Amino acid sequence: MAILPVRTKLGYGFGSAAYGIKDNGFAVFLLFYYNQVIGLDGLLVAAALATALVVDAFIDPLVGHLSDNTRTKIGKRHPWLYGSAIPIALFWLLLWNPPAMSDGLTFAYLVVTAILVRFSISAYEVPSLALLPELTPDPHERTNIMRYRFMFGWGAGLSIMAVSYGYFLAATPDFPDGQLNPQGYELYSLVGALVMIVAVLISARATQKRIVGNYHRGQSEAPKNDGLKEVIRSFSYHPFKLLLIASLLAYTNQGLIFALTTYLFRHVWELSELAFLGYSLLLFVGVILAFLTVTPLSKRIGKPKAASYFAAISLAIGVAPYWLRLADLFPANGSAALVPALFTLAVTATGFGIAAMILAMSMMADIAEGYEKHTGRKSEGIFSAGMFFTQKLVGGLGLLLAGLIISFVGLPDGAARGSVAPEIVTNLTLAYVSIKTVIGLALIWAFRQIPLENKDSQ
Repeated sequence: MAILPVRTKLGYGFGSAAYGIKDNGFAVFLLFYYNQVIGLDGLLVAAALATALVVDAFIDPLVGHLSDNTRTKIGKRHPWLYGSAIPIALFWLLLWNPPAMSDGLTFAYLVVTAILVRFSISAYEVPSLALLPELTPDPHERTNIMRYRFMFGWGAGLSIMAVSYGYFLAATPDFPDGQLNPQGYELYSLVGALVMIVAVLISARATQKRIVGNYHRGQSEAPKNDGLKEVIRSFSYHPFKLLLIASLLAYTNQGLIFALTTYLFRHVWELSELAFLGYSLLLFVGVILAFLTVTPLSKRIGKPKAASYFAAISLAIGVAPYWLRLADLFPANGSAALVPALFTLAVTATGFGIAAMILAMSMMADIAEGYEKHTGRKSEGIFSAGMFFTQKLVGGLGLLLAGLIISFVGLPDGAARGSVAPEIVTNLTLAYVSIKTVIGLALIWAFRQIPLENKDSQ
């Protein structure tokens, strides 16, 4: 049966809440927290996170290979899903609660804990994503299923971001600028850890019966893959190489946007903490936009072309406020028109960007299926790992670019809104929008190059 029950889609999708919280934390808060709150130089923070990402990314193919070759009574993937829940929460707590140390030791602590968080998340996400081609053979149903993963992943990330801005990081007498309150980040990490455990366990339970039933009906007899050779063969598969290039560009772009959003909103647009809260809530409108538009367009024109269209629209709308600000054509800071105009464009751009990434993940399952038809080998775990390998590797590049921009323009530590010199703000804006435009144009091209075997798989 190709169509999954809605309850299974909901359960499977809810598991991505753990990844959404992690991803939002790394992308939105972590650079700012270690730089502005802990006091570690922005370039050192970016270097630490990039180092952790690169190291962890090389572990992902190993996780994928091991999950492809795991043989237990509950299948290949579910031992990994259940076993990852507690480590994810434990390492998340450690990451956000560093002891007082020298800059050198803080740098090392950040590298190690970031690696542990990302590795434990990989132990869940790589096998979980590998379930997609096993859940259904229908290519468009895979897109439908992936919508739920993105909805819950983004929903969890945005929800905890909204709670953070509205409560954890709200202004107090001791910290009038609540985003600089270290106790807020402690509470943030505790709530995040609890949600992560629940999400992972619910997702594992929701998919266990269907997947394990299929496993016992024949998948347990599939031959095991031969280690490094299979990883190399899978990564050398031409359609997958092209998908990795597109994903590389997409995640670099996403990492840059998320890492700089706090800085841009504080210093380019001089938004209040209440506006940060409103933005985090409104972003879910973008998630709904992606949820509603991604399947109809991909069915009509195919997944690669639809992804390129979504990426093009996202780029055009996303950079518009910054180019207009540089040309002095956007509403002035503090004006009544600023927030509605800025947030409308940002939310819409986010929605179309999410739609493009939903299709990228859906194409991974189609390509894994095509690989099996050509070679007779099942390597869903390796293909899943490849997507996360790319995401982590270039997510680090996005953070590194953000750190380089902050260091290059000379943004001072702990700067209050409206206190930064105008030339620094202008340089920050120009650097961000120029790099984002170049990456976005390359992404549009890359999506159009991905070949899928037939119309049904598009």
